[in-house]
Amino acid sequence: MAIEVGTKAPEFALKDNHGRTVRLADFRGAKNVVLLFYPFAFTGVCTGELGELRDNAPRFVNDDTQLLAVSTDSIHTLRVFGEQESLEYPLLSDFWPHGEAARAYGVFDEDKGCAVRGTFVIDKEGVVRWRVVNALSDARDPDDYLKALDTL
Repeated sequence: MAIEVGTKAPEFALKDNHGRTVRLADFRGAKNVVLLFYPFAFTGVCTGELGELRDNAPRFVNDDTQLLAVSTDSIHTLRVFGEQESLEYPLLSDFWPHGEAARAYGVFDEDKGCAVRGTFVIDKEGVVRWRVVNALSDARDPDDYLKALDTL
């Protein structure tokens, strides 16, 4: 079960597609965070979703907001995926301990070994203000994230 709106977002420290450590705490007091979990790089629905975010990046990566996309892929896989798809925002690896961040947010599918499509809008104080969790095959609508951000 995904964590509830109104609760403090679980902290994490994950490597991005360039090997840099990114912590949720890095954005505390400075930026709202759109934390997007997705199953796997190079899959159809994931590539489409992340490409749509790339095409609208200024709406999700700006002075007030940071987009962080998380999968259980290795940083090496994410590096190639990010380069191939021209993704400029951080792609975070929840590879080891496998799925630890996805589990903390309640969006890890134990049978499949990956995250389901969970998105969390976290305010500058680190509180979850909005969430949506979709099945592996169901794409999310980024306009919903924008509506949630507008309420902050």
